[in-house]
Amino acid sequence: MALSGDRLLLVLAALANPHRLRIVAALAADGRNYVSQLAREVGISRPLLHLHLNKLEEAGLVKSRLELSADSKALNYFEVTDFAFEISPSLIARAVKSLSVPSERIA
Repeated sequence: MALSGDRLLLVLAALANPHRLRIVAALAADGRNYVSQLAREVGISRPLLHLHLNKLEEAGLVKSRLELSADSKALNYFEVTDFAFEISPSLIARAVKSLSVPSERIA
């Protein structure tokens, strides 16, 4: 599947943050985790974690699923999606042709 310019920007922006890299690494190691436990593991607050998880989910790098625990608590589980990107000059050249933002508007 070809990576569009807009998707490439979303992915690169999502991964251009040390907290988000740690989140992806933790989820890759654990398979999946719920928000409270993941926040403790990564060492950030739940509100900040949600902000980063939203960015990763928008980029299609993680997905979430709400589940009920044995004691009927709603737990939001996150896991890494199956993704692989190989960044190369030719990929960028192809992706830039599909950018929705004209080059004169990019500062």
